[in-house]
Order: sequence, then structure tokens, then C-alpha cells
Amino acid sequence: MSAVTYVESIVVGALQGVSELFPVSSLGHSILLPAVIGGSWQRDLSIGEDSPYLAVLVAMHVATALALVLFFWRDWVRIIGGLFSSIRHREVRTADQRLAWLLILATIPVGIAGLLLESLLRDFLGKPVPSAIFLILNGGVLYAAERFSRAAPKTGTSGRTTEDTVDFSAEDTLVMRAITVEEATDARLSKLSVKEAVLIGSAQILALLPGISRSGITMVAGLRRGLGHQDSARFAWLLATPVILAAGVLKLPSLFTPENSPSLGPALAGSLVAGIASYISVRFLTKYFETRTLTPFAIYCVLAGIASLLVFSF
Repeated sequence: MSAVTYVESIVVGALQGVSELFPVSSLGHSILLPAVIGGSWQRDLSIGEDSPYLAVLVAMHVATALALVLFFWRDWVRIIGGLFSSIRHREVRTADQRLAWLLILATIPVGIAGLLLESLLRDFLGKPVPSAIFLILNGGVLYAAERFSRAAPKTGTSGRTTEDTVDFSAEDTLVMRAITVEEATDARLSKLSVKEAVLIGSAQILALLPGISRSGITMVAGLRRGLGHQDSARFAWLLATPVILAAGVLKLPSLFTPENSPSLGPALAGSLVAGIASYISVRFLTKYFETRTLTPFAIYCVLAGIASLLVFSF
């Protein structure tokens, strides 16, 4: 197969960095863009077993995960600290301790499904027409979620009632301190039941289908369980980070095989662009979902999917 060029990698890196966090499916776009452009792009950027493009995409996904770690590093330090303290003291008492375990339990289903189904689904469905169809379905699901969520009571950033919002009474401190917005959000997320967290995390399995957005489908599951847009988005990104990193650890070595060595430079350039684009995207979206909804993304996915189908039909 042809090596990925610098121009191709940089363009796809920018696209991947944005579409991974926006609820529009990075995998779907990574398949559709080369097919729409055609020519050498379609030849160089084909997804398949032992494809250099697939290895480059893995590197870009790892860059996206690292951007999320960088953006949320204070929160991850706090959550991981809660996990270690929970193990050390054999207790699950504070919000950070509970959230840490919820994140672990919620990522188990998609981890197992990814190991068993990813290659099979990619080989059979990693083509332009299925990707366009699933992109349309992704838009429909996002729009339907908004229609249902409008009936929920207006309770701020979370659909849960105010008396459930924040409780730091279990913290071992006698000194009053300022509570950050992130801590307040995580305190609300920690009140999810294990069943609710696992159901939301399991929604990521659908993102194995090209055209279905990982962040979008996870947000939809969060909205259906009573979370608000801001809380759903944060939980989706926290859930995605360890999943993407783990997949990268398993698959990134394929980039360093002799046959993929010509793509190493482009992969590095594209990953750098993807990481920067991801950081800018998550910074924008954290503000966006404070007051706005999934509807614009739903409309985009439906229109882009229909346009892609028309392109491939003629």
C-alpha cells in the first residue's frame, strides 16, 4: 500500500482532532473524506488490515487522548488520587473515589467489545456508503435525544434536582474551601448509580460503527439518564480518554513496522495537528455545552451523510 503523505496526514489530523470530540464521528469522516476527494487520497487513505493509514489514525487518536489528559490534568490527578485512596483505605466514601470506580466499571464493556468486534466491523463496514448511512443515523439519534430532553425539568447544567447537586460532607477536612466548577460537576456525576454509569459507558460500543460518534452517543446516553449537556459531555470525555489510550497502547506498535516506516514522519506531523485541534475543540465545547445543544450537530450529520450518499451514487 502507498505511504501516507504529509499533506494527507495534516489534513486528516485536523479533521480527526475536531471530529473526535465534536459529536460527528471521527472514523466516519476519516473514511468519507478520502473517498470524496478520490484519486491518490482514496488509494493512500484506505482502511484495512495492515494499512499504514490505519496505523496513522491510531497515532492521531492517541494524540487526541493526550490532549484530553492535558486539558483535564487537574481533574485526573484528583480522580486518580481518589482511586488510590479508595484502594488504600478500602472505602468508597468521597465523590472522587466513587467517580474513579464508576469510570473504571463503565469502560469495561466497550473494552471487551473493542477487542472482539472492532476488526470485524471495520473490515465489513469501513467503507463510504455504510459510513454515510451511519452518519445519517447518528444525526437522527442526536436530534431525537434533544426532542426527548426538552421535556426534562430545567435544573441548570444537570437534569438532576438541586438537592442532589453537590455534597462534599464526606471529605476529611475541617476548613471551608472554594469548590471549583469541575469538582461540582464531578460530584453530580459521582451520584450516578453503577447501572447508570455502565449503561452510559456501554453506549460507546456503538461508536465501533463508522459514522456513529463516540462522544455523541455517550452524551445521548447521559441525557437519557437525566444528565444535562455539560455534565454529559464531561462524562463522555472522561470515559473516552482511557479507552483511546488503551487502544493506542495495543495498536501503536504497528506504526513502527518496516512496511510503515515511510509513514512515520507524516504520522508525527498529523498527530501534532490532531492534538492541537483536539485541545482547541474541547476548550470550545466545554463552553458551548454550558448553554447549547446537540441539534446543530444533528443537522450537520444528516446533511453530510445524505450529500455523501449522493456523491457515491453517481
